[in-house]
Formats: sequence, C-alpha cells, structure tokens
Amino acid sequence: MSTTTFSSINFNDITDFVVNEGNGVKGLSDMGLKTLPKQYIQLPTEQMTTSTIIVDESVPIIDMSNWDNDSKTGEKICDAAEKWGFFQIINHGIPLEVLDNVKAATYRFFKQSAEEKNKHSKDNSCTNNVRYGTSFTPQAEKAFEWKDFLSLFYVSDEEAADLWPSACRDEALDFLRNSDIVIKKLLEALMKGLNVNEIDQTKESLLMGSKRINLNYYPKCPNPELTVGVGRHSDVSTLTILLQDNIGGLYVKKLDSDSWVHVLPIDGAIVINVGDALQIMSNGKYKSIEHRVIANGNNNRISVPIFVNPNPNDLIGPLQEVIEKNGEKPIYKQILYSDYVKHFFSKAHDGKETIDFAKIN
Repeated sequence: MSTTTFSSINFNDITDFVVNEGNGVKGLSDMGLKTLPKQYIQLPTEQMTTSTIIVDESVPIIDMSNWDNDSKTGEKICDAAEKWGFFQIINHGIPLEVLDNVKAATYRFFKQSAEEKNKHSKDNSCTNNVRYGTSFTPQAEKAFEWKDFLSLFYVSDEEAADLWPSACRDEALDFLRNSDIVIKKLLEALMKGLNVNEIDQTKESLLMGSKRINLNYYPKCPNPELTVGVGRHSDVSTLTILLQDNIGGLYVKKLDSDSWVHVLPIDGAIVINVGDALQIMSNGKYKSIEHRVIANGNNNRISVPIFVNPNPNDLIGPLQEVIEKNGEKPIYKQILYSDYVKHFFSKAHDGKETIDFAKIN
C-alpha cells in the first residue's frame, strides 16, 4: 500500500497504512493530502482555539553561563519549577554542533522508506528498547495524533551500538552524553530547594536511574486546526530535556488557569520541564504541567526530548526530607515507577489525570 495514491485509500483502513505498514503520518502527508482523514479529527474540546492563548507571556528563560558563581541561578530554576513547571535554558554548555547534528539525524531517520523504519515497530523490533511508531497509543485513542516517533531507551553504549538505528544512533548518543552535566546541575538545584543537599547513589537512581530519548516528527498537515501534534498531557519523567527546532508549536498550560502559552523557539536553547515523578517526589511543590503540540499547515517540525526518569524498579513518593522540613502530610502514596508508567501508556492522553493514580484518596 506504500505506493497507493491518496484517492484510492479506503480511510476506514487507514490504520493499516499508517500503523501496521509503517508509513506513519509522514506517509499521508507526503501524498499531498488536501483534507484531514477523519481518524485525525479531534473533539472540539481538544482543538486549540486562539481565544485560549496568551500572546504576551512566555515561560522563564534562564541563563546558565554564570552557573558556578551565581547562587541566584539555582533559585530561578526552583522558582520556575514551582510557578511554571517549564523554562528554557540558554548558555547551557551543550555544543550547538551536537544539537544541529541530532536534528539532522532526526530528519535522516524519518526520510527512510516505510519498510526500513518499520523494522523498528512494536511488531518487528528485536527489542522493547527501540520503538518506531505513530500517534501515542493508537489502539486506545478515539482520534489519532499527527506525529511519528522513534523512542530509544538507553541501557548502555554497547546495546545502543548493536540495536539503535544507524541513521541516528551516534547523534542521539552524543546528545544524551552532552546533556548529562546539565541534567545533574538542574537536579542539584531542584533538590536543594527541597532540603536535599546531596544526591547520593540511592537518590541518583530515584531521580535519573533511566533515560529515554525520542525523535519526534510532525509532518505538514492539512486542516491543522482540526487535529493535534500531541494531545494534552504531562510527562511521567523526573525532568524532560527538550530540543525543539525553529518552527514552534509547543504550548504550555499556565498554572491555575485554562490559558495556554507558546514556548517560543530560541536558537540554541533547551526547554526543561518538570515531570510527574518530580511533582510526586516534591509532594506537589514542583509542578508537572499540561502541555500540547499543535499541528502545522506549512512546515514539517521535529523535536528531540530526553526523558530523565526514575529506575523502573524504584518506589516513588514524597521525599522524606520534604515531609520533615515542612511537617507536611504526603499527598501521594509510594508507587512502583514501572506501574505508574504502564498506567500512563494504557490510555490516550488525558491532561493531568495520570497523577490521580498516585494520589492518596
């Protein structure tokens, strides 16, 4: 079906073309569609409207250049994590060449044939740690999201060398390696804000025991106003480190409101956001915020997030230091992180509802 023309596709069987044969939404977009297939039309409540967008606000932008000599940098990070759950960092020390290379590698992977990409699909991949797919959870969604992705769970350089696609392996690993110092600095600052003055081995496993890097591809879309690139959700990570290109389209829900703020692309910047795991560990002090990606009618867009997660076998819950410092009652129970993640992936994106799974009733 990969050679089928737009006019001859039976869109009742679009799942076969997009999901099972590995063409993805890129395969649809490359046909030059003039109208959006009905499988991608979101409910009106999920479509973005300009009336809910705040145009004159932005998430905090934090300059990391004087990190070692300026204690205020750490304070700004904690403040942003409390009030926004999102911020951008500039002068972070990750070479621009590394960022440019992983963006180029993302395009290189998705430009491959459907047959080549589909070698890494759920049904065909030789490992659960490498997964090419489309939308979020097609089997559970009422309407698909306009996105293809490659998800790479990091175990070791050796496994990556053996199993990650050669089109993007080296560049993805390079971005992961170069982000390590930034991740540790951010977590040190955030932990100090929670009365945790040292990240020992146990805390390191809890905060960053596993990592996943995704390459996301959002093709040009007919009728972008009717669909979404990614639906409303918060991440299940401790932190997410996101590289976006210059197209834009990421929107963040402003705390305690129904309004959305565009995360404007800044050349060389990295977007940081708090994930559910850190919200739980901080007993709600740091906020994991709903965000979404709109589809674009004029341009292809890519993004490369690194999800910094607890170890799957760790129990996550409010940190003892947080409870002791403030005499707080825990809002969240202790929960096995892998159980939390399974719950997240068992359903369609649904805003902040996943966090209720961990709440003490």
